[in-house]
Amino acid sequence: MLRRTLLSTLGAAIAAPAIADEWPNRQIKVVIPYPPGGPTDISTRIVMEKAGQLLGQPVLFDNRGGASGMIGAAYAKTQPADGYNFLATTVAMLAITRHLQPIPFDPDKDFLTVSRMATSWACFTIHPSVPANTMAEFVAYAKANPGKINYGSSGNATITHLYCEMLNLEAGIKMTHVPYKGSAQATQDLLGGQIQAQFDQTVLTHIQAGRLKGLAIISDSRWPHKPEIPTLKETGYGKEGGESWYGILAPAGTPQAIVDKMSKAIGEALRSPDVIDKLDKAGAKATYLDSAAMRAQMASDNKMFGDVIKRGHITLQ
Repeated sequence: MLRRTLLSTLGAAIAAPAIADEWPNRQIKVVIPYPPGGPTDISTRIVMEKAGQLLGQPVLFDNRGGASGMIGAAYAKTQPADGYNFLATTVAMLAITRHLQPIPFDPDKDFLTVSRMATSWACFTIHPSVPANTMAEFVAYAKANPGKINYGSSGNATITHLYCEMLNLEAGIKMTHVPYKGSAQATQDLLGGQIQAQFDQTVLTHIQAGRLKGLAIISDSRWPHKPEIPTLKETGYGKEGGESWYGILAPAGTPQAIVDKMSKAIGEALRSPDVIDKLDKAGAKATYLDSAAMRAQMASDNKMFGDVIKRGHITLQ
């Protein structure tokens, strides 16, 4: 029995490099669990198209939006763990939603982390009709008008939802949540004045064009394209941190040698000047982490957001 086990282990160790050497030899599929046009969709396509080119195979993007990414994740976990199926993910899917509602997958058991790709330059943004030009002025206005400011998010339990709830708690204000099926839809309604605020990446081009007012960036540094906008921490809020990042997962059981090879291709793609430029224009920056480092980041963010949700008594009601 022992000899059989040793031979089996040895055989697997020998087979793993061979599998990775032959992979990929056909099209790779990446499930994007959000609608087209949002930050996850855009960032994933930019990076994974390049990774596919480096690997010599085309990449099929399969948008399966809904339920804050849960529909796409539930589908992706059922796909063959053969190295040809991957899932785009967000920090919210891995570290936020699980604390707010039952989810149809176990982030720690149903998937393997492949790599973190990028982090967004999310900005707290208001419609020009709101009489405020700084975060201090906005907080004063919000306190004087409780419940009258509607903020949009990309959906319940997403990081764009939690950002504003964290601001509600820290600033002692009460904005009303309006969930959408994606960031792009929320931004369109912000431009139209149907909602008054949004904390997202999709607002950035509209801030540059003067159509919206940006009040604070959630990052450790200011956004290079509008350096006059302070970071949220500089305004006295955002002490918890919690940047919005995007990554790639593989169904549990995918050979680690393939995971590592895909991670290496993603890392190489993120060093490409054209990918860096495209991400920058989309409001994101390359922040590569390999498989192990991404898993550690996921664990850290899971603890942090879980603590925030518990302390703030944040629910989806």
